[in-house]
Amino acid sequence: MAEQATTGGLEGGSASGRPPVSGVVTTFNEEHNIRECVESLQWCDEIVVVDSFSTDRTPEIARQLPKVRFFQRTYYGAGAQKNWALRHVRHDWVFLLDADERCTRELREEVVRLLAAGPAHNAYTMNRRVFFLGKQIRFSGWQHDRVSRLFRRGTAYYENRRVHSLLRTSGPAPVLSSSIDHHMVDLSFDEYAFRIGKYGYWGAAQAWREGTRPGFMEVVWRPAWRFFRTYILQLGVLDGYRGLVFCLLQSYGTYMKSAILWGWAVNHRRGIEPRLPDFDEDEETWAGLSRVGGEEEGEEPTDPTSS
Repeated sequence: MAEQATTGGLEGGSASGRPPVSGVVTTFNEEHNIRECVESLQWCDEIVVVDSFSTDRTPEIARQLPKVRFFQRTYYGAGAQKNWALRHVRHDWVFLLDADERCTRELREEVVRLLAAGPAHNAYTMNRRVFFLGKQIRFSGWQHDRVSRLFRRGTAYYENRRVHSLLRTSGPAPVLSSSIDHHMVDLSFDEYAFRIGKYGYWGAAQAWREGTRPGFMEVVWRPAWRFFRTYILQLGVLDGYRGLVFCLLQSYGTYMKSAILWGWAVNHRRGIEPRLPDFDEDEETWAGLSRVGGEEEGEEPTDPTSS
C-alpha cells in the first residue's frame, strides 16, 4: 500500500457552514477520467483515491491533484475496494464516485445546502445521466438509474460480491433532485467491450460460489431476453444507433456470464474445477454489514451481466 497526501486551498466544511465531507474515488487505468472526476469533488474536504495498481498515468495524475490522499490496493471487486476506502476517510460524511463519474455543479450545490441545513437521513440517493460515446442514453433501461453515493460514515457498506456490489444502508435513502454524470463509454469503445467480458467472468465466478449451475438453454434465452427487454420494452430503440449497439453489448455481457458458467458446469462433471478470481476473505472488509439494516440501493442497470 502507498499513500501520498496533498492539500488544497478551497473552502472547507466548517467555513461553509456544513460538516466536512470525504470524497472517495476508486480507479484502475483511468488516466483519461481521473482529473475531471477529482476536480468535480474539489468541494470536498479531502479526496481518498484508492487505485488498483494502474499501469497507465492514473497514479501520477492523481497524486498531483489538490486534496488527494492516494492509496494503492489489490483489487478484489468494487465492494471490497470501496469498503476498504471507507476505513481510511477522516470525516463523518462521504461522497463516493467511480472514476468515470462527475459530480455536477447542481448536485454539489444541493448537497452543500442539505448538509448545512442538517440532514434528516443517514444516506441519500441520486439519479445518473449516462453518456455513451459523447451522447446521453435516455432509454435502454437507464430511465431510472439511481445510486446511493452520499452517506454518513458507519451507516452504509457495500455487500460481499465480486462485481456490481450494492450499497446497504441503515435506513431509507431519499432521492435528491440533481444528478451524477456517468461517462461510461467515452474515448475507448474497445476498452468497454473488454470490460464487459471481464464483468461476465467475475459475475460467473460470483454465481458459481453461490451454487448456480445453469443449463444450456439459459445461455440462449437469457441474452435474448436481455436484448428484448432493454431494446424493445425499455425503449432502447429510441436511443438510435447508440441504443442498438448499447443494448447488444449488454446482451453480450449476459451471454458471457451464462456461457462461462455453463462451461464450468460441464467441466465440473468431467472432474475439472474452474479457476476463480481471488475474493476478499478479510472479515474486517465486511464487518460493517452486520451493523446496517436491509435497505439497499436499486440494482444498477449498468450491470451488463444481469438478465
